[in-house]
Amino acid sequence: MPSKSSSVLTPEESKPAAPKVGFVSLGCPKNLVDSEVMMGMLSQAGADLVQRAEDADVIVVNTCSFIESAQQESVNTILEMARHKAGNAKKLVVAGCLVERFRDEIRKNIPEVDAVVGTGELESILQAAGVAAAPPSAEDSPFRIFTSRPEGDARAIQGRFSRENWDGAVSDLPNYLYDDATPRVLATARSTAYIKIAEGCDHPCGFCIIPQLRGKFRSRRFESVVAEAERLAHSGVREITLIGQDTTCYGEDFALKDGLALLLEKLATIEQLRWVRFLYAYPNKITNRLLETIAANEKICSYLDVPLQHASAATLKRMKRGGSADIFLRTIEKARRTIPGLTLRTSFIVGFPGETEKEFEELCEFVKAAEFDWMGSFAYSDQEGATAYALEDKLPFLEIERRRKHLMQIQKQISRNARPRN
Repeated sequence: MPSKSSSVLTPEESKPAAPKVGFVSLGCPKNLVDSEVMMGMLSQAGADLVQRAEDADVIVVNTCSFIESAQQESVNTILEMARHKAGNAKKLVVAGCLVERFRDEIRKNIPEVDAVVGTGELESILQAAGVAAAPPSAEDSPFRIFTSRPEGDARAIQGRFSRENWDGAVSDLPNYLYDDATPRVLATARSTAYIKIAEGCDHPCGFCIIPQLRGKFRSRRFESVVAEAERLAHSGVREITLIGQDTTCYGEDFALKDGLALLLEKLATIEQLRWVRFLYAYPNKITNRLLETIAANEKICSYLDVPLQHASAATLKRMKRGGSADIFLRTIEKARRTIPGLTLRTSFIVGFPGETEKEFEELCEFVKAAEFDWMGSFAYSDQEGATAYALEDKLPFLEIERRRKHLMQIQKQISRNARPRN
């Protein structure tokens, strides 16, 4: 019999308090969905999600590693969050693309980091946060099984996905892909949500390391995407944005022709939804069926985001992209002819190795002719592991910046002329 000074704990009272977990999500919407999935897993396992880092027992930083500036922002954020370990925070977890690229360096150079979670290891967040002993096995995760595209298999043989020179990178490429049964906690406004319909990328673009960071292109099952969209719509979501590194390849790994168009048509039948859009469109994957589907359905936004990257055929060839100003202008003209009131956005990389003044002028003239509604311009960033890293004729930073600012000035004038004055 216990003494008067002792107490008897019930099973519930004897359990340790649920950890309070706070998230910082950096980078693209695809990364945000990963954060939402990890938050869903943690919440389902009993963790208490908090908004302020000061209140968290565990802080998770989901990082970006696309370009050098994104890497620096990720490192700065990790160091900023590490300061909270002098207060309430007991654990600091780093997740995402920076982990895939610099796993060992993070552990070595930032000792405050207690655990790392790569882009293909989202289930490991439970163990990293101290909520569960170990993640489920691969056999228990049906969404780890996927069929690759022939292009992906061919490029794997060519070394496109090689990470052998990356210190600390695990040998297996990421192959995780959530499904409609995976828990999520939305971080967006209640009326809007992203749905990741595909992961990874097979394209050979010379400036990009996303295939090494995210693995081969793989689509979610058609029925899984529709089921998630229906559930979100029933919960109050009215706008859905489909995302992937290249959504226009959706379904090709299932031998599905015009898979994105078919998916958009199906989502447009969900009564509660008001708007459906997608990011991003690869220029040579914009089919007539896709354009006609957008035009025919009021719920599908008349919006295309097509990162063209450049317009000079010579530069695009060095980028391993293909295309030219003339080809792109024909595609744009067809899109605008097919979709009334189309809003068109693109982005370009300025200062790619070997970009001559003549090639840059080709880009400028193309931008003037295309008259995009919105445009972004990025300074070329050297990334070890990308094929462009080994190219010669690198341009000085100041020259790259001059060209970037000049290109943006052209677009600002186009945008100014296109909008009604107050």
